[in-house]
Amino acid sequence: MKIIDLEPGDRRLDTDLLPVLRELRPHLTTGLFQEVYANGHPQGLRFTAAYTDDGACVGVAGWRIVDNTSAIRKLYVDDLVTAATARSTGVGHRLLAHLEDRARAAGCRELNLDSGTQRTGAHRFYLRERLDIVAFHFTRPLEPLDPQAG
Repeated sequence: MKIIDLEPGDRRLDTDLLPVLRELRPHLTTGLFQEVYANGHPQGLRFTAAYTDDGACVGVAGWRIVDNTSAIRKLYVDDLVTAATARSTGVGHRLLAHLEDRARAAGCRELNLDSGTQRTGAHRFYLRERLDIVAFHFTRPLEPLDPQAG
């Protein structure tokens, strides 16, 4: 297995990475994904892909290094997904190990991620990988501001 980073503009983002990422984030269109990566890259967003020896993309991690007051420096995983056809083959384990190595090299004190409460299979995987449940994540959806209300 080969694990590589894909920079904005790399054609493999759309052809290889996005189909796997859409298994977790089905709302992403090609245009929306390109926009998110173009805007997120200057903020530290990176995408890493896992490829089989025959060139198939079987795993994706979206991540960033974040400095804050709670962790000081952490590697935050925005997205971690293994293609359905490759689950339970070690892809997720290899991606997490790769990200942990990056986090240590960058001086991070933590690697963390959020996972939807309905994703119990993912939770079993994270617990097997020795990640702990340490917080609740709260959300308030926001409606866009009405530009006419000015």
